[in-house]
Amino acid sequence: MKTIFSLSLIILISACNSRNNEKINYPMTQKGNVSDTYFGTEVPDPYRWLEDDMSKETAIWVDKQNELTFAYLNKIPFRKAINEKLTEMWNYEKFSAPVKEGDYTYFSKNDGLQNHNVIYRQKNEQEPEIFLDPNTFSEDGTTSLSDLEFSKDGSLAAYAISEGGSDWRKIIVIDAKTKTIKEDTIKDVKFSGISWEGTEGFYYSSYDKPEGSELSAMTDQHKLYFHQLGSPQSSDRLVFGLEKKRRYISAYLTEDEKFLIINAAVSTSGNELYIKDLSKKDSKLVCVVNNFDNNHVVIDNEGTKLFILTNYKAPNQRIIIVDASSPGQENWIDFIPETNNVLEPARGAGYIFAKYMIDAISKVKQYNMEGKLIREIKLPGVGSAEGFSGKEDQTELYFSFTNYITPGTIYKYNPETGKSEIYKQPEVKFNGEEYESKQVFYKSKDGTSIPMIITYKKGTEMNGKNPTILYGYGGFNISLTPSFSITNALWLELGGIYAVPNIRGGGEYGEKWHIAGTKMNKQNVFDDFIAAGEYLIKNAYTSSEYLAIRGGSNGGLLVGAVMTQRPDLMKVALPAVGVLDMLRYHTFTAGAGWAYDYGTSEESEEMFKYLYTYSPVHNVRKGIEYPATLITTGDHDDRVVPAHSFKFAAELQTKQTGSDPILIRIETKAGHGAGTSVSKVIKQYTDIFSFTLYSMGINEIE
Repeated sequence: MKTIFSLSLIILISACNSRNNEKINYPMTQKGNVSDTYFGTEVPDPYRWLEDDMSKETAIWVDKQNELTFAYLNKIPFRKAINEKLTEMWNYEKFSAPVKEGDYTYFSKNDGLQNHNVIYRQKNEQEPEIFLDPNTFSEDGTTSLSDLEFSKDGSLAAYAISEGGSDWRKIIVIDAKTKTIKEDTIKDVKFSGISWEGTEGFYYSSYDKPEGSELSAMTDQHKLYFHQLGSPQSSDRLVFGLEKKRRYISAYLTEDEKFLIINAAVSTSGNELYIKDLSKKDSKLVCVVNNFDNNHVVIDNEGTKLFILTNYKAPNQRIIIVDASSPGQENWIDFIPETNNVLEPARGAGYIFAKYMIDAISKVKQYNMEGKLIREIKLPGVGSAEGFSGKEDQTELYFSFTNYITPGTIYKYNPETGKSEIYKQPEVKFNGEEYESKQVFYKSKDGTSIPMIITYKKGTEMNGKNPTILYGYGGFNISLTPSFSITNALWLELGGIYAVPNIRGGGEYGEKWHIAGTKMNKQNVFDDFIAAGEYLIKNAYTSSEYLAIRGGSNGGLLVGAVMTQRPDLMKVALPAVGVLDMLRYHTFTAGAGWAYDYGTSEESEEMFKYLYTYSPVHNVRKGIEYPATLITTGDHDDRVVPAHSFKFAAELQTKQTGSDPILIRIETKAGHGAGTSVSKVIKQYTDIFSFTLYSMGINEIE
């Protein structure tokens, strides 16, 4: 298929084009006299009033900013063409792997452009039928399905919905056979799973509803409840979380429902671990780990023998075994020892599948329950493999494989023979054979070697004039592994280059790599990203005039910090739902739980000064030419509240010396990203790509 434009056309047009004469009249953002004093240092916060998401003044400001932004975007001549192309590419059938629950096999499917995936079920060889259609939850598509869990016998199901993108959920219980609602909706649930105990009821977690705005007020004491079917929510039993404050509590049962497992944490890293033997009446909770120093997850059991994934004395993780009668760490025995590569296991069909990351690339080994290596699984190529999970009695398992130029394909795997075959392969209007992804290694500022995967069309001339998106995250032990995205595929078809470095703060090389990008080491993350941009420019993939940087959430912080430290490096900055006020992030919703990665401005003078040196909101300076910037956020984002983005936009608009635009696009009835309708996602990426190319001097595409 012909691409939308040719690079030769881009370069010809951009050479004749300049936007320096365009003047943007930004809406006036009123300044207040609010300030805070940290260890004797007074820090003004003139836009504190934008933190009030319930005020009329904030609503007016949002409307004026959106009016400006969409007026600007509407004049981009090729915006409609990009929207049409992205819509066309998005329009293909998408499936999930099947899951057996009771007498039915369940799977999700999207015909192509449906706002949300539909849950289907099939009995034996009968025709599939719709079980649950989230597209019917709301007329405008802003209510989404966030979780669906079945009782062990498959007779009951509970599903959670999100309204307007909020992290607050409602749980609805239905009879799985008749698809009829069983009882009143469970409300005010947040950061929770749904874990059935037989058919009596289920466990869930939540916070007390905060006073004031539920979208921004602090929520920092998580509690675990058990809901007994047939009883009102007001009588739900508090199971855990009253005696001591924990910000995150999760619970689940082992497959045989013998043990209740509880993880409790005060931050995003490290957790206490508790177990309860449900086979014994009136049994008490047993503490396995009583501190937050490491991560621990029970992945399986055989009778009283527990299999625990942990990074205790193993930064790259290992699996240990211990008997539930004496589960203390002094009794832990290695089952799959730590290696030089990060371990991420799955459990299915009576086996454990040890998935390793080697320079962010997947390698999978299959073990039996005695710890014997059965085989290394042959994957379809170099990329990311996910799956292999399943129930004990399954005879077939499923896994997906993808990379930046290979759409996610589902494979059926026979755990006895080791043979796999394609189960579902999407028919995407994108020919990956025309593109290549290659991994390079470059040096960061301190000499650390960083891997980066660069993807582009074969035959692309490296002349420094290729529109390039450099994407990063760098935090919370999260790994960026190769995966296909239809939006990135469009960018490649537009002639763009897409580059993803595995910078410190992530989990690609285990906990040591993570720690190297936290707290007083956070500058390493920004240096790694800056060095990636410099590598791309030095090797003529692109130049500063054709480089865009992008990231979301913690990645939005990354973009905000890098664009304020090195505004000369890029032409375009695209911070999405970013953590941008590093002095106050911990005062909103569950933000205090991020302190393991960031530290807080209140814990010490040293930590305050360090945060102050890179906090994007506090490091916008007068007299600087900042790159063209499109900040994106959602008005219902209650994870990283939109005030971060509002204040950053106000600072940039007030202090921008150059002529490049500083715009903020605020999606209404949308949150941090999960559950956003397809129609909204298509419009958002249309605007992001249109803004990026237009800011690089491109007027036309063919």
